[in-house]
Amino acid sequence: MAGQPLSNTIDVSGSDTLSERAATLLQHDIIAGNLAPGTRLGIVDLVQRYEIGATPMREGLSRLISRGLIIGIGQRGFRVADISREDLADITRMRSVVEMEALRLAIEHGDDAWEAGILGALHQMRRHIDRTGDEFREGAPDFDKLHKGFHTALLAACNSKRLLSAHSELYDQAYRYRRVMMRGFDSGSRFVAAHQLLADRVLARETGPAQAMLTSHLHSTLAFVYPPGQGD
Repeated sequence: MAGQPLSNTIDVSGSDTLSERAATLLQHDIIAGNLAPGTRLGIVDLVQRYEIGATPMREGLSRLISRGLIIGIGQRGFRVADISREDLADITRMRSVVEMEALRLAIEHGDDAWEAGILGALHQMRRHIDRTGDEFREGAPDFDKLHKGFHTALLAACNSKRLLSAHSELYDQAYRYRRVMMRGFDSGSRFVAAHQLLADRVLARETGPAQAMLTSHLHSTLAFVYPPGQGD
């Protein structure tokens, strides 16, 4: 497997052990599409690709199995998990459970700094799209970090590290599907407007309506990638 340039989806600078670094780099390439669904993952190839030893590489692979990005195939090694409607539906279901509770708590406990964080994240995303025009697609440099930053900002005041960690992992697991959905956005202003509406509803601190809008937002990827009545 030839090495591929990494995008900005995941920051690898914080990985403080080789096994964590192996998991982070490999996850990075999977969700960025550099390693396609179903790709066989041989230890020797991975060691050469990432210049990390076989033992920490195996430990990194085990971490990604628990995150649903890699499948173990018995004695034959590993492969990148396939994508399917069932998988995306399950990710969306779990995101809804996690983010509805996180949003409820954030609205309850959020202060002025939380509100400013949401507005700041939205502003950064808008300015990026103003500069790049139609090149704001998922996978473009810097956009991934800003998009995830906005969704994280909505939940940041929930005061639960576990909820935020679960949100982060599930967001990344949906990334492969979201890249498909993003092809449907032909207008940066329309993309920003959708997120502005979501931010406005959250900042209004009306928990029920805010949760309903976020739920609709999360399900939009599933509806776009796998339209109702259409098979995998």
